[in-house]
Amino acid sequence: MESARADSAWPGPVWPASARVLPSGGLAVGGVPLAELADRFGTPSYVVDEDEVRARARAWRAALPDADVAYAGKAFLTRAMVRWVEEEGLHLDVCSAGELELAAHAGFPGERVVLHGNAKSPDDLRTALRLGVGRVVLDNTGEVARLAALVPPGARQKVLVRVVPGIEAGAHAAVRTGVEGQKFGLSVDGGEAADAVARVLGQPRLELVGLHCHLGSQITSVDPYLAAVRKLVPFLSTLRDVHGMTFPELDLGGGFGIPYRDGEPTLDPAEYAARVRAELALRCAHVDLPVPRLAVEPGRWIAGPAGVALYRVLAVKVSGGRTFVAVDGGMSDNPRPALYGVRYTVRLAGRAGAAPARPMTVVGRHCEAGDVLAEDVPLPGDVRPGDVLAVPASGAYHLSMASSYNLVGRPPVAAVTGGRARLLVRRETPADLWSRELPD
Repeated sequence: MESARADSAWPGPVWPASARVLPSGGLAVGGVPLAELADRFGTPSYVVDEDEVRARARAWRAALPDADVAYAGKAFLTRAMVRWVEEEGLHLDVCSAGELELAAHAGFPGERVVLHGNAKSPDDLRTALRLGVGRVVLDNTGEVARLAALVPPGARQKVLVRVVPGIEAGAHAAVRTGVEGQKFGLSVDGGEAADAVARVLGQPRLELVGLHCHLGSQITSVDPYLAAVRKLVPFLSTLRDVHGMTFPELDLGGGFGIPYRDGEPTLDPAEYAARVRAELALRCAHVDLPVPRLAVEPGRWIAGPAGVALYRVLAVKVSGGRTFVAVDGGMSDNPRPALYGVRYTVRLAGRAGAAPARPMTVVGRHCEAGDVLAEDVPLPGDVRPGDVLAVPASGAYHLSMASSYNLVGRPPVAAVTGGRARLLVRRETPADLWSRELPD
């Protein structure tokens, strides 16, 4: 990956490693020109570099060969993605019966699946048991008895208890899940986590194998994870003293950050592995605990940089001294700028600009003033209707969060590898949307 990125034709670190500038000035990913993909599959559309996904999955496996690396499917999930993850030896983290059914349909082994969720429905839990998921992460005390009642007689379901360590981390308040006072997990300091552990141990059909925590999203420093280890190992020691048993697993979740614009930091799996494993071994030695098996859940880190979103310019206008470039997508295919204020890179994909770049704001087609995809990004002064724009780092939380707002269908997904492209998910059509309507 690094050798490709050192190539003089490399357009920047936020793009897949296969990205190249063509003689025309356009861009190619996976050996396929992006303008060609826009013509073939239409716009807006998502392009995913299969080789980038696999390389990033291997980076985590290489960094933590003795840990369970579970891809967080909420970031981006298709049958092809499930297959890539399975072939690269990863586990899979899902958050609903729908994600679980897709994984099963794609042939993913149930014992390598972890089910999350702060409010799992009865259907979520029944589906998990039917498909034999390896772990269910309990997020509240009510789930303990509810899940135990569904486990068949003579069987046991392995579970983790999700705890809140009281650590603030993450790029936005809406994604900081390791702090007190939000909807996820059970507080260590407040005593709710200890109560949940006691309840689980009182259920013979549940087998508590360890603790789980998730600090937030877009975390680019290892330090918060070290702080989590320093908080959770003493808690494990307390549980041993109270219940006379140790738990073999510790899942530190994911939230590993990636850059969306040049110059932004990212988290390095090798550094994470070295520092977290060392801290875990040290803290366990201090309290005479066996070192639990580590689990991590990268999602965005694997899928995000592998994806590129393509749009067609519909209009260019100047208003109030600002230049607006309107495209044929928007907040229905990428709600993250509106939700979290995320800033993206945008580049002309089909040709080289003939005019100097100047700040422009790329806006979507939806009837919302907040439908802004990228604010004040440099684009050539001659950008015009019909041009194709490419937005990198679009592989995570685009397809999975897309909607049909204004009855605009969700975009297709195309995979590229070795100079070839194939469609993974077709475009959602008006007929698809109308098919749910019932006659009066």
